[in-house]
Amino acid sequence: MHKSLLAGVSAFAMLVGIVGVAHAQDLMFPKGEGAFSWDSLDQFAKAHTDLQGQSLTFWTPWRDNPGDASQWAAVMAYFTDATGVQVQLGSSPNYEEQARIDIAAGSPANITILPQVGLLAEFARQGALTDLGDETKQWLTDNYAAGESWATLGQFEGQDGATHQYAFPFKQEVKSLVWYSPDNFAEAGYEVPETMEDLMALQDQIIADGGTPWCIGLESGGATGWPATDWIEDIMLRTQSPEDYDAWVNNTLKFNDPKVIAAIDAFGAIAKDDAKVAGGSAAVTTTAFGDSPTGMFTVPPQCYLHHQASFIASFFPDDSEAGTDYDFFYFPPYASKPELGRPVLSSGTLVTVTKDSPAAQAFIDFIQTPIAHEIWMAQPNSSFLSALETANTETYSSDALRQQGDILLKATTSRFDGSDMMPGAIGSGAFWTGMVDFVNGKTAQEAGDQIQAAWDNLK
Repeated sequence: MHKSLLAGVSAFAMLVGIVGVAHAQDLMFPKGEGAFSWDSLDQFAKAHTDLQGQSLTFWTPWRDNPGDASQWAAVMAYFTDATGVQVQLGSSPNYEEQARIDIAAGSPANITILPQVGLLAEFARQGALTDLGDETKQWLTDNYAAGESWATLGQFEGQDGATHQYAFPFKQEVKSLVWYSPDNFAEAGYEVPETMEDLMALQDQIIADGGTPWCIGLESGGATGWPATDWIEDIMLRTQSPEDYDAWVNNTLKFNDPKVIAAIDAFGAIAKDDAKVAGGSAAVTTTAFGDSPTGMFTVPPQCYLHHQASFIASFFPDDSEAGTDYDFFYFPPYASKPELGRPVLSSGTLVTVTKDSPAAQAFIDFIQTPIAHEIWMAQPNSSFLSALETANTETYSSDALRQQGDILLKATTSRFDGSDMMPGAIGSGAFWTGMVDFVNGKTAQEAGDQIQAAWDNLK
């Protein structure tokens, strides 16, 4: 147990200096210039003229690696400029544990922002989160692409046993991506596939031409196996209904159900086929996930395709250029399953109020403005994506971000990373190891039975 908890001292109070204070004068983009929705900032400021001199504390996962903390502070400078509220922005490497400790000690930040949906649900059951109300639920439904999906993501059961809107999704990431080299495609005469059937046909054509379609690496130290969970989640969204996906995540649809086994087998049809993966199937579990896509950049290419989330570009060669040396396309749906639309697997962070105040409520209003999204979208080297339909996509700082944002906006269904929503012993434990065992020889049924047994044994 941390001494801060034993002493009743807030970890936030000690660690806030890690990130610091956002100041109104530090405005990155001059007001009134560029493609920003400045009118939304003006309207927000006019609606919040009674907050001058108040303060607001934040606890977030954002640190300057690669630069999220500074980019976040730049956004908050506009909040301070509009309201006069002074904000303190805190974080630490063990941010989720510190959030738990501060809440247990009764001294959390006003606003706690986390990517762990399961942890936030735990806080809601403890009565540690403020209900954001039906108005926020409706706003998310009406203003985010696939809005009902995003609203539902922030709904948890409270102390009263009823479900409320406790969290506001802010800063999204796209996982449903396939990376490739435009030069390699052009030289071979390949086209970007529009359907899963097209993608499977492309895979077969690459093999027929003497190439290897995929680079896959599951090795990640103590987290080995996690990249396979993204594959299974994406396949589930393209073969089963959103309701089935939700049931699987909450253990109503069991891991050894035929629907889940079919998804695992679909992944295995690629990962366990020596002809389809660089280095053969034996290399899949031993290749580091960050090293695996480098096969796209060799001459001749060791592979043509790599399935991974938007962050993977940071592992590409330093001299590689987006749009020239590498690009991506949306992991497509099956043409044979039009009823499933265009699902997108995502991750990101959720905003909660853990110590209510007028300034905290004003902040929830602020992140409903397009400007709060656009300021982060526009910053160089940003990883910020937004499902807000009223945010101006012209403000994105790169074509790659704009294209990823477009995938979010075109989604008919969005679902959060399933393993992140499962109990930790499953989503970051049995699921990981089960996928490694599967690639190394177990059948899909054996792997599904193994993971389900672990879930059944949870106390």
